[in-house]
Amino acid sequence: MMFDVVIVGGGPVGLFLACELKLAGVDPVVLERLPEASQAHKANGFTGQVVRLMDHRGLFERCGGTGAPTPAPVFYFGAMPLPLRTLGADNPMHFLQVNQRDLERVLGERASELGVDVRREHEVRSLTQSDDHVELLTVTSDGRGTRLTARFVVGCDGGHSVVRKRSGIAFPGLVDERIVSRTAHIAPTGQIRPASAERSRQALSGRILIDGYGAIDGNFHRTERGVIGIALFDPERPLINTLEWEDHPDGSFPGPGAPMTLAEMQASVERVLDVNVPLYPPPDGAPTLLRRITGRNTRLAERYRDRRVFLAGDAAHVHPATGGPGLNLGLQDAANLAWKLAAHLHGWAPDGLLDSYQAERRALGQRVYMQTQSQTALMAPGSAVTALRELFTEMLNGRENLRMIADLMAGADVRYDMGEPDPAPVTGWFAPSLELTTEDGRRCRLAELRRGARPLLLDLTGDAQLAEALSPWADRVDSVAAHTPTPPAPALLIRPDGYVAWAGADPDGLCAALSRWFGTPLRAGSGAQA
Repeated sequence: MMFDVVIVGGGPVGLFLACELKLAGVDPVVLERLPEASQAHKANGFTGQVVRLMDHRGLFERCGGTGAPTPAPVFYFGAMPLPLRTLGADNPMHFLQVNQRDLERVLGERASELGVDVRREHEVRSLTQSDDHVELLTVTSDGRGTRLTARFVVGCDGGHSVVRKRSGIAFPGLVDERIVSRTAHIAPTGQIRPASAERSRQALSGRILIDGYGAIDGNFHRTERGVIGIALFDPERPLINTLEWEDHPDGSFPGPGAPMTLAEMQASVERVLDVNVPLYPPPDGAPTLLRRITGRNTRLAERYRDRRVFLAGDAAHVHPATGGPGLNLGLQDAANLAWKLAAHLHGWAPDGLLDSYQAERRALGQRVYMQTQSQTALMAPGSAVTALRELFTEMLNGRENLRMIADLMAGADVRYDMGEPDPAPVTGWFAPSLELTTEDGRRCRLAELRRGARPLLLDLTGDAQLAEALSPWADRVDSVAAHTPTPPAPALLIRPDGYVAWAGADPDGLCAALSRWFGTPLRAGSGAQA
C-alpha cells in the first residue's frame, strides 16, 4: 500500500502536522516509537505568533485560553524583562500557559476526531528514496519488522532525528559545554512564596519572595553567579531551575554522568543566590522531576528537504528553551508545510511551491538560532555582561528597539516574499486580528473563519469583481465578504498557514496571486489569468 504522507514522530509537531494534512484532504500516517505520550516535563506554554495560529484552528480555548488571545504585558529576553505593555496594540508577544503533556493530549484528541492513523511503538530504523516514493523500515515493540511506502516522509522525530540522519542532512551548530541547567519539582516551602496574592495568568510566574534574599522575578533572576527561575503554576509542586557556567565546578557537582539529586539542586540554588534554601521532595504521589542538562545546544539543519523527505520541528532545529521558541517555530513549520504537500498531492501545486517551505521556514530557524545565542550571552555571569545588560536596558527604553526585540521573540520579524514587485504593507505578514461583520450580519473574529485551514479571500469591499475573479479557484479557496471598522486593505488573500499572500482591490492582481500560490484553476473564468 502506498501512503501519501508518513510522519515520523508523534509529538506536538507531528500530531499538528497530521491534523493540518487531514484538514487539507490528505490521509497521513503517524509513526511514534513510544507506547504513549511522554509524561516528561518539557514546555510550559506557547509563546509568540503560534498562539494566534492555535486560535485560527480552534485550539486556543482547548488548550486553556479564554476568548481571544491578548498580548502578554511582560516577557523576557536574556533574563531581562521587556515592558511590552508600552507597545499597546503593536505588541506581538502572546503567551498561553499549557504544559506539553496537556498539549499532546489536546492534539491527540483532535487527531482522533479527524481520523488520523497514529501507530505507536513503531520505530523507524531506515529509509530509502526513489524517484516516486520513500520506503521505510520500522520495528515494533515485539521485534517485528514492517516496511511502509509513502510518496512523502516528514521527520518530526526530534533533535536526534533518524529521518534527518538517514537522509544525509547535516546538522551543524554550537554546543557550550560549560553551561549546566538543573531543574526540579520541590515541595511547597514557606521560604519561597508569591510576593503578591494576585498573579495574572499572563504574568507567567510573577514575583517570588525568598526569605533571606528578597523578592525576585520568578521567571528569571540573574546574579553574578548564574540564573534562577521559580514557577508556581502548581503551588503543590513548585518548579525550580538554575543555570550555571561551570568552568571550575566545586566538589558538590558530581559530573554529567551521575544521577541528579535534590541535594545537588539545593547546592546549585545556594551558589546562585549565596543563600541556603532547604529543598524537599514534592508530596507523596505528586509527579516529580530531577533533571540536569550539561551543555547549551544550538543547531540548524543544513536544509529542510531532501527530495521526498522533509524536516520539521526539532528535527530541523534545536536551541536553548529560553523564551520558549520551540513550539512557536515547530508548529508553524507544520502549518507551512502541510498545505503545500496537500496541494502537490491534489495535483494543483504551482512550480516551486514545495521548495518554498525551506525558503520561508529556514529563515525563521536562522533568526531563532541567532536570538537564543544572544540571550545566552546576556545571561552569563561576570561584570562585563552586567555592564552590557545595563546598556541593553537603556536601549529597550526606545519604543523602536523594544518592538524589534518583541517581533524577534514572537517570530513575527520575517516577512515572506510573496512574489509581488510592490506588495501592500500587510502582504507577507501573518494576517491581522480583525473583528468582522459578515454580509449576513454575523459578528465574528477573522480567526473563527479559519478553522478549516483552507485558503481564504476576505473581501472587505463588497465588490462583485473580486468574487467573479475568484470563481475558477472556488474548489480550493474560500471567500467571505465582510466589513471591519479599520480595514488593512480592500481585500486579503490568506494562505492556510495564516500569512497574507496578496492584498488589494485589483481583480487581475488577485488572479495573479491565486495562480502563483494555488495553481492553475480547473476551469477558466472571467478575469482569470491561468
